[in-house]
Amino acid sequence: MSKLLIFTAPSGAGKTTITRHLLEKFDFLAFSVSATTRDPRPHEEDGVHYYFLSKKEFKKKIKKDAFVEYEEVYEDQFYGTLKKEVKRLWKEEKHILFDIDVQGAKKIKKVYGDEALAVFINPPSEEVLIERLKNRKTEDEKSLKKRIKKARKELKYANKFDTILVNDVLDVALKEAEEMVLAFINKEPVEK
Repeated sequence: MSKLLIFTAPSGAGKTTITRHLLEKFDFLAFSVSATTRDPRPHEEDGVHYYFLSKKEFKKKIKKDAFVEYEEVYEDQFYGTLKKEVKRLWKEEKHILFDIDVQGAKKIKKVYGDEALAVFINPPSEEVLIERLKNRKTEDEKSLKKRIKKARKELKYANKFDTILVNDVLDVALKEAEEMVLAFINKEPVEK
């Protein structure tokens, strides 16, 4: 059976950069596309970056038990992992890579247990994280404040996961992420 590799972090810690690198590096990995009710950003494509759903569609899927996990991450912004997405990737016989928020990561880990490796990506400091969020320039002031508040809260969950990856020097973090993936796929112990 395929394994699940869960990468989680507060916004701005680098999880998307790291997961994209891993997907380019290893052809045995496949990306689990999450569903969301938020609007797509200019570069994002439906079915590639996210499955973009209306709130009505999302809530209909909740009632039909279509999600492995879901969360209202921000007010009126839902994110979730569709069961059919996991099944689709298993049919392809790929190990599944998740780039997911902290609450969703905890739920997936709980469902799949030892078949999943949950990696928390930590910034070198809270100050660096806040600076990264500001430099992205993807948020208006109100949205940025919400992300910072949520990020501060999520940083407290770091030790709730299987291992922590500090993203200070990107090249070092990428190499360490590669080593974690290979060790887990090959059943070697992953150090905390």
